[in-house]
Amino acid sequence: MHMRDWEELEKACRSCSRCELCKTRKNVVFGSGDRHAKLMFVGEGPGETEDETGLPFVGRAGKLLDAMLASVGLERSRVYIANIVKCRPPQNRDPLPEEREMCFPWLDNQIRLISPAIIVCLGRIAAMRFIKPDFKITQEHGLWFEYFGIKTMAIYHPAALLRD
Repeated sequence: MHMRDWEELEKACRSCSRCELCKTRKNVVFGSGDRHAKLMFVGEGPGETEDETGLPFVGRAGKLLDAMLASVGLERSRVYIANIVKCRPPQNRDPLPEEREMCFPWLDNQIRLISPAIIVCLGRIAAMRFIKPDFKITQEHGLWFEYFGIKTMAIYHPAALLRD
């Protein structure tokens, strides 16, 4: 499934029913930002605020991400932000491996359309998909890897930073 334009991709994604997460979602959280960005952030899945609004990283973790971006002179509007899964897992649990795999083609298509120079994984779940299955966030955050020719690194998920 490789769609060539954003409208077709977003429409198909918003009507997705591939996994059980579609039964409990309020909104599909497709992604947002500059569709020509050289920098893309990928999280694991939407939380409660994101499910309510349909936008990624708009809750407390999103506010911290915005502050992190501002600290290096970037505005949210200049990057693209998406998640591995597009629907909120119940009680904000980690997305199950089968949910991640069922949903990944949507994200893969977004990556192909954007063609970013850099992907930053927000947290362990995203890093395990983009970097390696046994990724250790405590030991390997901030290190550079490659994902199909795209420079890739992982940082702590902003929600984890808020908890700790």
